[in-house]
Amino acid sequence: MNPLLLANWILFLGVTIYGLYLFVSVVRTRIAYIKMGKKFEFDGKIKRRLQKIGIYVFGQKKLLKDKKSGAIHVMMFYGFILVQFGAIDFIWKGLAPDSHLPLGPFYPGFTFFQEIVTLTIIVAVIWAFYRRYIEKLVRLKRSFKAGLVLIFIGTLMVTVLVGNGMGIIWHGHEGAWTEPVATLIANAFAWLPPAAAATVFFIMWWIHLLILLTFLVYVPQSKHAHLLAAPVNVFLSREDPPGKLKPIDFEMDEEADEEDVSFGVGKIEELNQLQMIDLYACVECGRCTNVCPASGSGKMLSPMDLLIKMRDHLTEKGAAVTGQSPWVPAYAFSGTEGNTLAQMARTKGTDEAAATVEAAHNKNLIGDVITEEELWACTTCRNCEDACPVMNEHVDKIIDLRRYLVLTEGKMDPDGQRAMMNIERQGNPWGLSKKEREDWRSLDEEAHIPTVKELKKSGEEFEYLFWVSSMGSYDNRSQKIAVAFAKLMNKAGIKFAILGNKEQNSGDTARRMGNEFLFQELAEKNMKEFEKNDVKKIITIDPHAYNIFKNEYPDFGLEAEVYHHTEMLSEWLKEGRLKPEGVVNEKITYHDSCYLGRYNEVYQPPREVLEMIPGVEVVEMKRNRSNGMCCGAGGGMMWMEEKSGNRVNVARTEQALEVEPTMISSGCPFCLTMLSDGTKAKEVEEEVSTMDIAEILAKSIFESTEEKTA
Repeated sequence: MNPLLLANWILFLGVTIYGLYLFVSVVRTRIAYIKMGKKFEFDGKIKRRLQKIGIYVFGQKKLLKDKKSGAIHVMMFYGFILVQFGAIDFIWKGLAPDSHLPLGPFYPGFTFFQEIVTLTIIVAVIWAFYRRYIEKLVRLKRSFKAGLVLIFIGTLMVTVLVGNGMGIIWHGHEGAWTEPVATLIANAFAWLPPAAAATVFFIMWWIHLLILLTFLVYVPQSKHAHLLAAPVNVFLSREDPPGKLKPIDFEMDEEADEEDVSFGVGKIEELNQLQMIDLYACVECGRCTNVCPASGSGKMLSPMDLLIKMRDHLTEKGAAVTGQSPWVPAYAFSGTEGNTLAQMARTKGTDEAAATVEAAHNKNLIGDVITEEELWACTTCRNCEDACPVMNEHVDKIIDLRRYLVLTEGKMDPDGQRAMMNIERQGNPWGLSKKEREDWRSLDEEAHIPTVKELKKSGEEFEYLFWVSSMGSYDNRSQKIAVAFAKLMNKAGIKFAILGNKEQNSGDTARRMGNEFLFQELAEKNMKEFEKNDVKKIITIDPHAYNIFKNEYPDFGLEAEVYHHTEMLSEWLKEGRLKPEGVVNEKITYHDSCYLGRYNEVYQPPREVLEMIPGVEVVEMKRNRSNGMCCGAGGGMMWMEEKSGNRVNVARTEQALEVEPTMISSGCPFCLTMLSDGTKAKEVEEEVSTMDIAEILAKSIFESTEEKTA
């Protein structure tokens, strides 16, 4: 063998083995950090999970929500997979000159296809560079690291094309249509002697190999760790209903020291391992922050930054706990905090080193890493999770952190604390007497709204339990929605009853604000009422109660069917039980409630109701359905003042006003209150009214009937 070729082989093997060793070391280190978390249960549904890989990884479903960025990613994703075969062929040519992959008659077609793929990736790289650095999308970071990957990928593509062109000159081959770009390069440099072309070929070959190995090592210790973690994250992602929270077990071990008992997440290792995979799966694409109502209205919260800070904290604490250096090669990153902590953890040679490691162990997740202001800015709308291309979950982590603040440290915003105390004492956030819970029935003497107790006395039965909710029972504006819906049920011939003064708060507010203990107390009381009255079907005007009964109360034994009033109104209209005949001349834009839409995929029924009302013109806001913006009331924010940035409800109202409606509608009493306040803030309440779906339908049915009677 030629001595130079032998030397090339030896160097190739040495560099490649070293690069693979570093790659494996980094991956093993990250796995060790993730194993610090609590174990999670895997359900073994392999087929369903492989389907999700097909849909979200290879189908790029969520990425394509942003068509431009999605197209770039598809080009890079599939291009990078396919171009690896060309990379193998290119490396082959450097190890065995004047030969190639043994593909026989298929090789010409293979080379042509590889050049097309290579050019496609170059186009994607240029486009991505333009989007990040020229167009300057707000959600995209413009750091050196962000651009480094584009440089890596672009250089890999150029070195292949130039190297193949030099190979044609070196070996004296004729150019061919199967390698159009390489042939053009060869023709442009035809004046080079073969020896010079061979030199340029090996320069390109080594640049390509070194960048390929550098990229391999760089990926797991950068934001591009998502290339490894995201498919795992999608495969292992929860099969629970979207946004479902897990109960806390408050049963304490009798032998446990009370000082060691805590609830929620106060330390990074108290996250479960699946939540930790989320942190390394984050793409840092900013899509979550871009749609976040808190971030968009100037609050401190950025869902992306939240995950990044937790990821960096996990990496540093993992280094201190395991003694494994997070950054390789270690000699090149000896000054980094993570590697320093790992070194100190391994040796603990001095008191100072031991103290530094101990400080890293005791670093508070809340306060030192995440601020309380960030946690209380979240409206739990899940728009961040819906937008995330790798199926990360942000809200459950925020709620777990809130649980720690509330249950372990006893910290909560004073307004929120007041609402919690009122719910605990009187069953509603205002602290109004629980004996007044059914008084709203007197608003319309014609409506027949029996309590369960009254029906039992008369020997009658009911099909649906109408859960009025605290809003429908006490809030003056929401009481009108409850009455309108009750009258519609009367008109449709539906047998229903309410719990009246026996109804408690559903517990959604308490749970989302982190007071899991209060929620479980309320759930236990409500379950006793449901079981006592043999409740089989529940219907409510409150999407928050709808979601928690449908998706979270089953953990506490609920087996009833749960319906939102817009679902049933749509069904009763289709069945002919309700017939809207009165013309409602309104241009209506419908606001999607987060807990009805993103949490439960109920988008169409409310729109179907509006479309069946004579005279109604439905116009959609720019942000609608799954991308609809939160009203600002979720996650307990209804009961707390916004102390920074702009008001979320005003921002959402402005979006509604852009389509010039005469009415803004919703299927949620919380949303309607926020939007009504928004129209007042914009001083358009006289021109643009706000009504629930049930109220608009009732207007068409009952005002029409009154006109005919008159």
